[in-house]
Amino acid sequence: MRAVVQKVSGASIVINREISREIGVGLVILLGVEESDSFEDIGWLSGKISRLRIFDDAEGVMNLSVCDVNGEIMVVSQFTLHASTKKGNRPSYIKAALPETALTLYETFIGQMELDINKSVVTGEFGAYMQVSLTNDGPVTILIDTKNKE
Repeated sequence: MRAVVQKVSGASIVINREISREIGVGLVILLGVEESDSFEDIGWLSGKISRLRIFDDAEGVMNLSVCDVNGEIMVVSQFTLHASTKKGNRPSYIKAALPETALTLYETFIGQMELDINKSVVTGEFGAYMQVSLTNDGPVTILIDTKNKE
C-alpha cells in the first residue's frame, strides 16, 4: 500500500460533481492498493499514520499526532499511486490491485483508521470521479509505502 499523507488546514471533495464532503484541520490520505497488499499492511499503515507527529505543539515543534490535535481525516482511493513511468510516457498501472481486491482493502483500511483515531473518517467514493481541494499546511506531505516500512 502506498499513502500520500498531507497535513491540511482544511480539505473538501466533490464526488461525481454532486456529493460534497469536507474536513477541517487534519490529514488527507491518498491511498493506493497493490495486488500483493494484505490485511497486515493495513494495520501497520493505519497505526503509522495515526501516530505521525507532524502537528505543532505549543512551542511550534512538530510533536503532535492527528489524535493529539483532535484532527479529522479524509481518505481517497488513488490507484494512480502505483503508476510506472519506466517505459515511455504513458503510465502503466499494472501493479495496482484489481478493483475487487482494492475495494476490500480500502474499506478495511478506513475501518482500521476509524478505530485508531476513535472517530469517523471522511471518504471519497471508490472508483468515482472526484475533485479534491485542500490547503496543505506547512506544507507537510509524506509518502509511506508498506513495502519499504521506512
